[in-house]
Amino acid sequence: MSDDRETFDHDPVGHSEVRAGMTVGELAAEYGDAGIGAATVHEAVDVTAELFRDDVTTFLGLAGAMVPTGMRRIVSDLIRDGHVDALVTTGANLTHDSIEAIGGKHHHGETHAEGKTEREHDEQLRDEGVDRIYNVYLPQEHFALFESHLRDEVFPVLAEESDDGGVSIQRLTEELGRANSEVNEREDVDEDPGVAAAAYENDVPIYCPAVQDSVLGLQSWMYSQTSDFTLDALADMTQITDIAYEADEAGALVVGGGVPKNYVLQTMLVSPDAYDYAVQLTMDPPQTGGLSGATLEEARSWGKLETDARNVSVYADATITFPLVVAAARDRVE
Repeated sequence: MSDDRETFDHDPVGHSEVRAGMTVGELAAEYGDAGIGAATVHEAVDVTAELFRDDVTTFLGLAGAMVPTGMRRIVSDLIRDGHVDALVTTGANLTHDSIEAIGGKHHHGETHAEGKTEREHDEQLRDEGVDRIYNVYLPQEHFALFESHLRDEVFPVLAEESDDGGVSIQRLTEELGRANSEVNEREDVDEDPGVAAAAYENDVPIYCPAVQDSVLGLQSWMYSQTSDFTLDALADMTQITDIAYEADEAGALVVGGGVPKNYVLQTMLVSPDAYDYAVQLTMDPPQTGGLSGATLEEARSWGKLETDARNVSVYADATITFPLVVAAARDRVE
């Protein structure tokens, strides 16, 4: 075999060994011997382990239906165990997180019902007062419970604090976390108090730049019509950029795309440095030019990542990759 191949590396693909009783860390190590997506997941574990080091300031971007699909405890545990320094998420995830904190539940459902078209199935769900998130159901009465929770436990405190400019969205998420934590304990709810509560209890800020695009935002607007409560959409910018500015090393773990992804990455545009580590878990392809699937290499061109940053994008269902990557990375650092 010729030795003058400049791009060829004598690094043969191995064949993964899978056996009973192996740890998730051992499985991720086996992925490193393989190719295509397995090798990418292995690399994502490597970089995520760097993100979880104590001396790295870690931003977690969380989009999509991660809370209603069962990823809630993973996020709250990461916060409680000191692996997240700032969370950027959607109002929808915070809404569903709060519903579980105060006693509601999401349920396994179906995308189709036997003998019915998908439309007929969803028409029946609507008649029965059940909302569908792909194959997850949520009874609509939980939203009424959530509204009462906000009006009784959250909004009155913020209305007292509002001035002409209103309170920050981060202040709203902080108060939501406090209320979720207290009601969860007071009502002896079986479920964990959740993401916002963990952030409140551990002084981790939650930013929700598109809060209007959710039931949480809708209820906030409705309450503002009859009270002094209002939100200042720009107030969080100083705080989150200060966190980035003061970081010695910074990393981004981006689950899904949309506003949370961009908000996490754009933070570095006004900092002297950029992200040293970044992992993206997404289903969106980069070829459409949309931000949700854009590669992290593209983010480097904007100055959001350092030129020598370690980064990897995994294109697969985040409800599959997020638990695997987090568990294997935690296996290394803990």
